[in-house]
Amino acid sequence: MKKLLAAAGLAVTLIATPVLAQAPAMPGAPDVSRISAATYKVDPHHTQVVWSVDHMGFSILYGMFGEMSGSLTLDPANPSAAKVAIDIPISGMTNPSPAFTKHLQSKDFFDIATHPTAKFVSTAVVVNGQNAKITGDLTLHGVTKPVNLDAKLTGAGANPMSKVETVGFSATTTLKRSDFGLGYAAPVVGDEVKVKITAAFEK
Repeated sequence: MKKLLAAAGLAVTLIATPVLAQAPAMPGAPDVSRISAATYKVDPHHTQVVWSVDHMGFSILYGMFGEMSGSLTLDPANPSAAKVAIDIPISGMTNPSPAFTKHLQSKDFFDIATHPTAKFVSTAVVVNGQNAKITGDLTLHGVTKPVNLDAKLTGAGANPMSKVETVGFSATTTLKRSDFGLGYAAPVVGDEVKVKITAAFEK
């Protein structure tokens, strides 16, 4: 019986190995040499900003912004000259709770009737291989403050669906709600907001 089980296990391994070996490579790879100098536009369907904040020490709340627009000017031969500008539609935020989303859109928080859009414009970029420190001005809720992003190249290459050269990055930063006049319910709701960004740009 043991010999039979061993033989069956060997057969499964031999059958599965060629399948695994033939798995196709992903179209995008974190290889700087794949990036060509150009001005790229934001892919609004695959670019997201996810934020999280401590709610009274009971839970961590999350929200998301999407459908952004903007551009990235990039030249691998001169990375420090890179420029990025992105418009973020605050009115398009998503959250699992419609009631909570409505509250966030009210004057207590983002006041989207007055400030429907946020904007980030880079002022300096320092590149180190696949990583970059991006400094820029974030305008949110009618207030403009400097922000530092820790960015990393996610992948570059031709999108097999659109046939368009695409580059993707991830980035993180931490903001203070109070810096942008969004301090409602402080201090029982955390002032510190952690932000994660995933962004795709098409040539």
